[in-house]
Amino acid sequence: MTQPPYITPLTPLAFLERAATVHPEKTAIRYGERSLSYAEFAEHTVRLAAALRASGVGAGDRVAYLSPNTPELLIAHFAVPLAGASLVAVNTRLSPEEVRYICDHSGAELLVVDTGLQETVLPIADRLASVREIVSLVDRTGTGLGAGAPPLLPGPDYEELLSRGDDDAAQGWTVDDELDTISVNYTSGTTGRPKGVMYSHRGAYLNALGEVIHSRHTPDSVYLWTLPMFHCNGWCTAWAVTAVGGTHVCLRTVEPESIWRLIESESVTHLNGAPTVLVMLANSPAARPLARPLTVTTAGAAPSPAIIGRMEELGASIVHVYGLTETYGPYTVCERKEAWTDAGPDELARLLSRQGVAMVQADPIRVVDADMRDVPKDGRTVGEVVMRGNTVMKGYLNDPEATAEAFTGGWFHSGDLGVWHDDGYIELTDRAKDVIVSGGENISTIEVEQALLSHDQVLEVAVVGIPDDRWGERPKAFVMLKHGAALDGDSLIEHVRSRIARYKAPAVVEFVTELPKTATGKIQKFELRAKEWSGQERRIRG
Repeated sequence: MTQPPYITPLTPLAFLERAATVHPEKTAIRYGERSLSYAEFAEHTVRLAAALRASGVGAGDRVAYLSPNTPELLIAHFAVPLAGASLVAVNTRLSPEEVRYICDHSGAELLVVDTGLQETVLPIADRLASVREIVSLVDRTGTGLGAGAPPLLPGPDYEELLSRGDDDAAQGWTVDDELDTISVNYTSGTTGRPKGVMYSHRGAYLNALGEVIHSRHTPDSVYLWTLPMFHCNGWCTAWAVTAVGGTHVCLRTVEPESIWRLIESESVTHLNGAPTVLVMLANSPAARPLARPLTVTTAGAAPSPAIIGRMEELGASIVHVYGLTETYGPYTVCERKEAWTDAGPDELARLLSRQGVAMVQADPIRVVDADMRDVPKDGRTVGEVVMRGNTVMKGYLNDPEATAEAFTGGWFHSGDLGVWHDDGYIELTDRAKDVIVSGGENISTIEVEQALLSHDQVLEVAVVGIPDDRWGERPKAFVMLKHGAALDGDSLIEHVRSRIARYKAPAVVEFVTELPKTATGKIQKFELRAKEWSGQERRIRG
């Protein structure tokens, strides 16, 4: 069916156009002593979009950013698609080779690098296949690690890039096709190489509105950027807060004392983050009862009832959501029910720790068996969680085989296992794969094992997640050495850190003489994991 000409494509670009028209003088972004109104936010966006076009960036191209949560990365969420391109916000915790892979795989034309992170790019600067220019961005406003570092990379600085364009916004705040790719977000590589997840303008628009509704944003919202913008475009919150004309408070480094200070000094009303952020906040010496309402939206690992209870004791209202990179971030929400009003604190926290029901912008979620039949809603029968709809990815960039596999039977297969309760709420019980969720980031055990096995003295390995008070869980490696080898754990961990991102390296190495195996020689990781989690409940991604 042909769409009538008076129906315009959905795009989050319209959110900034509206905010700049309705709230031109209102503060849009605060960052230390720096402040931008919505009119200035829009002006910066138009200028950057024009500069990108003048630099040869056009429709279908990709522009990569390696940056903390600064105003420039927030502006890029609007300016890059305004130029007709797709934003690739790169995980700031990755190793040089991982950054190179993402730039090459995405075909990024430009790479904008905060100079505080340039040490990651220096070793690969001359080996980027598609990047024509590396642009150095000096953060002269923020405080924290790397702020204000002088540029060392080849290529222009950010001010020089901006000088190339004019302020011509003649193309307008719209797109020709709402299914064009607005961004490409890379998975954490839970099965090896990360995949490029393509978001459409339509999906981003709708998911942002879902965030507005379920996180209860209003024009009075003051949102603190504790969640990385590189992670699912900050769960689409970059667009959501702008949609209602709220205020973004950017934060370069996530430190609990700084967060508590900003909550008070900036009158913060909302923040998002993995449960590990909640643990840091609740256990910080700066923790104190909140002077005003604070909505905390959490996901990335299922929050324990204990941490939910503690945050609510401090006065925070917890919104628990669940999703994946492939679903624009949050897809379900543990919606509070009136019937829970009389529940005691422990029971309420337990109810809130479930993954819940589909958000308002999403299709109903299902838990299915191997034949794609719904499992009984008995809270006991385990099945796989599947999704579909407007806020499920377009597909994996340049990977039609993986896309087809992910959508077997016409639904996106999450790989997460769960149960369906009689009230329609889902609850995850395990993962189909041995993914470790550490601080909200997925770690592939296969990737870690391969890094361990690259050491010439290692014979066999098995990696599992073990409990960690701060990060939820961290990798532990069980290692068999070759006969006659002499190697200590610290040296092996350093070897792994030279191969992959440091946060993926094992926290502990245990040398063993044998590993539990099946008759066919397959290592039985569940036996190793069971011993490590004895007496504790292993909670998983939320």
